[in-house]
Amino acid sequence: MTTPLWCLVIVALLPYTLAFAGAYFRQRQFGAIDNNDPRLQYMRLSGAGARAWAAQLNAWEALALFTAAVVVATLAHADPAQAAAASVVFLVARLLHPLFYIANLAPLRSLAAVIGMACCVYLFVLAVRA
Repeated sequence: MTTPLWCLVIVALLPYTLAFAGAYFRQRQFGAIDNNDPRLQYMRLSGAGARAWAAQLNAWEALALFTAAVVVATLAHADPAQAAAASVVFLVARLLHPLFYIANLAPLRSLAAVIGMACCVYLFVLAVRA
């Protein structure tokens, strides 16, 4: 399996990891996890818990674009070294993004998101050039 595909596997697991973080914050803020209406409970979170949930939602959104970019680059036989580099940078940016989000470091969170988006655009550019 190629580096971009391994990065995609890791990025695909990130929203689930953030769901566990969200459960921690739900338990901490409310004393229990409401499994009957979890989305309502998530909407009532505040502070770091609310940011963890927002990071999870954002991770799903980023996953969709990265999946498309990796698939297109792979099918187009884009330069493997450059595709691998862009995928690893995306992965690092997306691993840092929720940490910055939960820690309420908005400028760094935004920078991580922009870097991740640029990596996706670059993967599409590599596909066009292939």
